[in-house]
Amino acid sequence: MHATGERALVLGGGGSTGNAWLIGVLASLFDAGLDVTAAELTVGTSAGSTAAAQLAGATPTELLGAILAAAPRERTRAVGPGPDRGRAAIGAVADHLERRRRIIASAADAADMRRRMGAAALDLDAASDGSWQTQWRATVASRLPGQRWPDRTVLVTAVDARTGEPVVFDRHSGVDLVDAVAASCASGRPYRIGDRPYIDGGYRSNADNADLAVGYRRVLVLSPLGGRSLTPVDWGVHLATQVDGLRAGGSSVETVFPDGDSEHLFGAAAMDPTLRPPAARAGYEQGRARAEQLTGFWR
Repeated sequence: MHATGERALVLGGGGSTGNAWLIGVLASLFDAGLDVTAAELTVGTSAGSTAAAQLAGATPTELLGAILAAAPRERTRAVGPGPDRGRAAIGAVADHLERRRRIIASAADAADMRRRMGAAALDLDAASDGSWQTQWRATVASRLPGQRWPDRTVLVTAVDARTGEPVVFDRHSGVDLVDAVAASCASGRPYRIGDRPYIDGGYRSNADNADLAVGYRRVLVLSPLGGRSLTPVDWGVHLATQVDGLRAGGSSVETVFPDGDSEHLFGAAAMDPTLRPPAARAGYEQGRARAEQLTGFWR
């Protein structure tokens, strides 16, 4: 799928706040003189695929500035009379997490879980009016500075909703970047590319899919969800298991997770847009705390 190289960057999933946290970490490292976005390989899953695509058209510092500039407007939306978008978003994510827990509890293994998640997504789609696809593509496109795949190798994960088979898109797949990212971020809804429906890349194995960096000498994993997974450990798909496998293959691996003071910004709160600025600032501080050590590791 990709040639063995020197450096790989893995950008994990974690919703809207996860994307902001990733940008914050990357911007902090960038401002400290460490540009990890120039890695020979970038693996992007769900929110991480959005970040990977955004980096094709803007610097981490520019992306961070855009998140922070939106802060006053987002805070205004969250107060006063009328619907509380943040609270509604948290409720929707909580419902989705509960559905996922039920499917995992009934599944025999990761492959069975993916098939069941795909079937549930297709059932949900059958009950809808079909407008979600167009709306979601437009939403994803509005988040990307450009529409072209970057020249460097970027892998975007997804899962075939009909078969449960993992899928990895790149610039040679014949799929538009917007569509690849929209599929990777589709969560529990099926996103169609041609006649094939796909669900979120986080269902491939976990929210990070660090195993795709196999063979690279140095692997940096930025995981908004802190490597956590709802799946049983004995399925062998947890981030920790993948990191052990990379190291066994000769890779040096470093992981960056949100600290304990910012964990509340993720999980059920992951789709609350009002939390993007604090998540980005938390990521920036996390990157600052690790900049010196990661510079030695990366270079």
